[in-house]
Amino acid sequence: INELSNVPVPVMLMPDDFKAYSKIKVDNHLFNKENLPSRFKFKEYCPLVFRNLRERFGIDDQDYQNSVTRSAPVNSDSQGRCGARFLTTYDRRFVIKAVSSEDVAEMHNILKKYHQFIVECHGNTLLPQFLGMYRLTVDGVETYMVVTRNVFSHRLTVHRKYDLKGSTVSREASDKEKVWTIPS
Repeated sequence: INELSNVPVPVMLMPDDFKAYSKIKVDNHLFNKENLPSRFKFKEYCPLVFRNLRERFGIDDQDYQNSVTRSAPVNSDSQGRCGARFLTTYDRRFVIKAVSSEDVAEMHNILKKYHQFIVECHGNTLLPQFLGMYRLTVDGVETYMVVTRNVFSHRLTVHRKYDLKGSTVSREASDKEKVWTIPS
C-alpha cells in the first residue's frame, strides 16, 4: 500500500492490473521484534485494482494502511465455515479473513466483473466491500487473507448478533439450543 502512494492513479485499469502483484521480502527485521518475526514475505495481489475499489468505497489509502498496520489485529468472536478465522483491525473498521489459496484463485476469477459492477453502481452496494487481498509467508507457512469493510459499526457496541443461514440443510436447533433465551 505504501509503495502505491508514489504511483500515479491510472485513468483506466488495464487487464494486466487484474493479474499484478507486489512482493516484499524482509530479512533480519529488528523493528518490533517482540511482535513480528525477523524474516517474512508479504504479497499484495492486484494492488491498483484494490486501491481503485477502496477509492470508490470512499476509503482513504492512508487511513486504510493505518487501520491495517498500526496495531495487531484482534481475534473476532465470529467464526466462518469450517472454522475460518476472522480478525478485525484495532479500530474495528475492517475485517481480515483467512482464506485458502483456492479462494484467492476464485477471487481472481471474479475480480474483473466485481470491479466493473462497483464502477457501475458508484460503490453503492450491499455486496461485501473487498478492499485488499494478501499472502503472508512466515517460516514457509503461507497465510492468505482478504480484507473487507466491517458491516458492524466501529463506534457502537453490538449487543446481539444473529447468524442467518441461506439454507435449511443441517440447520435445525438441538433441543438444548431451543431452550436458550438467545438461540444459536
